[in-house]
Amino acid sequence: MQTNSQRPMSAWHQKIFTVIVFTKLNTRRFFRDRLALFFGILFPLIFLFVFGGLNSGGGAISFKVAVLNQSHTAFAKQFDTQLQKSKTFKVDTTVHNFVDAKDRMSRGQVSATIVLPQGFGQVHNGVPTGQAEVYYTENTATSGQTLTTVLDGEFKGINSKLVKTQPPLTVKGVALKNKSLTAFDYTFAGLLGFAIIGLGIFGPVNVFPELKKQGILRRLHTTPIRVWQYFLSTMLSQAIIGLVSISIMFIAAITFFNLKVVGNYLEIGIFVVLSIFMILGLGLAIGGWAKNERQAAPLSNIVVFPLLFLSGTFFPRFLMPEWLQQVTTYLPLTPVIDGLRLLTTDGKHLINLGPQLGLMALWMLVIYTIAFRVFRWE
Repeated sequence: MQTNSQRPMSAWHQKIFTVIVFTKLNTRRFFRDRLALFFGILFPLIFLFVFGGLNSGGGAISFKVAVLNQSHTAFAKQFDTQLQKSKTFKVDTTVHNFVDAKDRMSRGQVSATIVLPQGFGQVHNGVPTGQAEVYYTENTATSGQTLTTVLDGEFKGINSKLVKTQPPLTVKGVALKNKSLTAFDYTFAGLLGFAIIGLGIFGPVNVFPELKKQGILRRLHTTPIRVWQYFLSTMLSQAIIGLVSISIMFIAAITFFNLKVVGNYLEIGIFVVLSIFMILGLGLAIGGWAKNERQAAPLSNIVVFPLLFLSGTFFPRFLMPEWLQQVTTYLPLTPVIDGLRLLTTDGKHLINLGPQLGLMALWMLVIYTIAFRVFRWE
């Protein structure tokens, strides 16, 4: 015989059991849906490889150039050979005259042309002398000027070996121990945010209108299940799916683009789950309110695209005007991306993310209050 103290526990267990059942159903539905797998896992992975290929150069400077050696000295030939072997200069060996070089520069096939004029490298007083010329167009002025500076540095190194002099003024570079972000490190955190917003918004927005159209949510409404149970099961299933998607992205980034993760993976995982919970509220609000795809799709795009472009997803916010930086600080996706960067590249801990977690908690309260109010079963 059950006592009065046991009955509430039994009812509570039943509610939790319902949540677990729907969590399993939602998770299985996702992994059986090819379209959902594409947009939830494969699509962010495609973006990872695209941006990884663009930004994984590691900061190395290289120039696509043409080299015209008009001198017949031994030094000029040796210098020409060194340029072709250099990692800094990618020499187009198919260019043999200045007319061809100008044509290649006008089409953007080479950034500049290095000309070693006649007499370059002739020996005077036991030392080879001469002046190399760098030609570039107005469209490649920045690259040409940088190339001139780099080439000047190359000659200074050679000159110091040929003529032993002690310059009166020098400069010394001192490397700090602080780790700075590479282009890919910065982009990777944004790509994680892109994956999270895709799972959190496009998932419910695509699923809920279809379930309403099929009458599934209306039938669920006739059962004892409550909105909070359905929301919680969706949150848990999306968290599982999100961890799988994010884990795959980490594996790909480390394997193919040499991503250096200095943070704690457990803390990163916890932060990812919290981020999915918060962003999912937007998807639940939009998908729960919309009657069909015609209402859900444009509304979700109105929400998603400003977040992607203003929250530092694909380019840093410090490039924006200062007033816009202040505004975008309070967007719901901004603390997610900032927190992921701090965890993955700066080695920060969750305890150091007070401002980000506080803003996320505030947004979660606002978003879910709206989601519960606007949700409808049909």
